[in-house]
Amino acid sequence: MLDELQRETFSYFEGANTSRHGLIADRNEPGAPASIAAVGLGLSVYAVAVERGLMSRAVAIERTLAVLRFFSESEQSEAPHATGYKGFYYHFLDIETGRRTWQSELSTIDTALLLAGVLTAGRYFDLSTRDETEIRELSEALYRRVDWSWACNEVGMMRHGWTPEGGPLPWAWDTHYSEALILYVLALGSPTSPIGADAYERWTATFERKTLYGFDHVYAGPMFIHQLSHVWIDFRDIRDARNRSDGFDYFENSRRATLVQRAYAVDNPHGFTNYNEFGWGLTASDGPGPGVRVVDGVRREFFGYVARGAPFGPDDGTISPWAVVASLPFAPRVVCDTLAHAIARLAQRNQKGAGFDASFNPTFPSGSGRRKGWVSPWKLGLNEGPMILMIENHLSELIWKRFGSSPHVVRGLRRAGFEGGWLEASA
Repeated sequence: MLDELQRETFSYFEGANTSRHGLIADRNEPGAPASIAAVGLGLSVYAVAVERGLMSRAVAIERTLAVLRFFSESEQSEAPHATGYKGFYYHFLDIETGRRTWQSELSTIDTALLLAGVLTAGRYFDLSTRDETEIRELSEALYRRVDWSWACNEVGMMRHGWTPEGGPLPWAWDTHYSEALILYVLALGSPTSPIGADAYERWTATFERKTLYGFDHVYAGPMFIHQLSHVWIDFRDIRDARNRSDGFDYFENSRRATLVQRAYAVDNPHGFTNYNEFGWGLTASDGPGPGVRVVDGVRREFFGYVARGAPFGPDDGTISPWAVVASLPFAPRVVCDTLAHAIARLAQRNQKGAGFDASFNPTFPSGSGRRKGWVSPWKLGLNEGPMILMIENHLSELIWKRFGSSPHVVRGLRRAGFEGGWLEASA
């Protein structure tokens, strides 16, 4: 089941959603721009594809080099049409020209996800050939170019981003547990412009601990928060000061968050259709809204793209199968049982060999009598990539091992205060 799902999901990255620069579309909707986070995921996916026989090493090298050469050579300036500035990149790029589009922000978190893929490629392609040597050299240069300290606010916390029109964004990654774990690790590990470790400590001190459905954990409602950093970093048995105080690591925290989601679906306090032990998965996703409908006498508010979460919402009955698959390493029995039951039946393929639907809402009245109600017509790179990579981490630990072998990652984790586990054996 996992092999088939991994193979089918890889179709997103095979070529239909990519450009000559190797940029990868945010979603498979016609005219969609490239997402730098999707590119980072894609660079990591290529390593899995080589190992699983889905892509030849030669093709993977060609695509990887196209991406790395593009980002190395693209314009880095304050100009509003550039690709990036200070080593960071704009969240969305025109998929053909590679220039900024949608007046998007220079995104710190999305640059971190891009660089996670860049560093993974640099650690995976380790042969002494000319092309693989170039991959390693470009990977190193792109990471070293980032001016992390420039992106900090006045108290040293990482900002969300910057725009040429308005300058620094007013928000920072300074409160609440989030996907910024990997951002801080990369910013701390920089050999050229690291941020201060005190910023990380101040951030983790704001994390909120809750006991929900009997599971004590550091709280965040949407599942992607508990997954994205774990796509690349193996948090098993390594602990920072916050973990040591709490008594469990971030991997265990994600396991508990996964079980909270399932328990919430079983509880189903709002009476959504097909919420049960095999019908769960709330995360950032498209939805059938925005709008309000009366369904079986109940007024329901439906949302568009939003970060859905459990148990405090927002929630409108939208289930995202990718949120289940990306939790595979945390709770393999729970996830496999779910895939073998309701989601495997409800999230049928849009077309044969295309993998799971991105999201669906059985509560929303479809008007066609379909059991699934509303179904997303599009898939997103940010959904597809984590499924492939977390399946692989569960099966072989490939991405964890390659990314974790980077001295920059090890340095970043240690500066964040992580100790124990595999870090003890790292150079």
